[in-house]
Amino acid sequence: MSDQRSLARDRVAARPTGLLALVGGAEWQAGSDYDAELVDRSGADEVLVLPTAAAYENPGRAVETAQRWFSSLGSSARGLMVLRHAQANDEANAAEVRRARFIYLSGGSPLHLLSVLKGSLVFEAIAGAWRDGAVVAGSSAGAMVLVDPMGDPRGGAFTVGLGLVEQLAVVPHHDSGTSHHFWRTLELAPAGLAIAGIPERTALIRESDGSWRSAGEKPVTVYLDGMEAGLEALPH
Repeated sequence: MSDQRSLARDRVAARPTGLLALVGGAEWQAGSDYDAELVDRSGADEVLVLPTAAAYENPGRAVETAQRWFSSLGSSARGLMVLRHAQANDEANAAEVRRARFIYLSGGSPLHLLSVLKGSLVFEAIAGAWRDGAVVAGSSAGAMVLVDPMGDPRGGAFTVGLGLVEQLAVVPHHDSGTSHHFWRTLELAPAGLAIAGIPERTALIRESDGSWRSAGEKPVTVYLDGMEAGLEALPH
């Protein structure tokens, strides 16, 4: 096991008490009704949104979209502008994350998100909050980065993710056409690695006991050793 994976393993308890929601994309819009359950399960009055992956797009607009969506669900959302690695190592930002009961990572660039959060105080705070019962959700890039290994969007190979869950890779937007990158990902996957193809407006949810279920518009497809498998193939 690499040093990075060992660190991820040491930071995160084997059986965390929070929910983890991996979303296939198109977050915070009609069809994402599972978000209401996540709010309820978190017990939070407010969702803390990290638009880190959208840093080079429009992070402010991502936060505004989240605010409108969660307002429609009877809740609220607030953005935490952790857009650079220095901001991810800011103790005040990490403290805000650590206090949150529902943390949501937006879509955008997975490589930028990884570079900002890897080895940071903010990621340690995310892992600690999750371990202590907070809900953590990531959409598209956010979902890809939270697991390990992470699929590299530049060509379908693998790189080291943040590792809240190990031996799992996520392919988001799995309903929008199958790219050659996806087939390369399947070809390069080591034996025993589960790959979850998650459609947009669909969440793959890990319960506190390590069991998995899907929620949303379409089913999640799990691949193991190049073949389709059920949710029971996912790591616990």
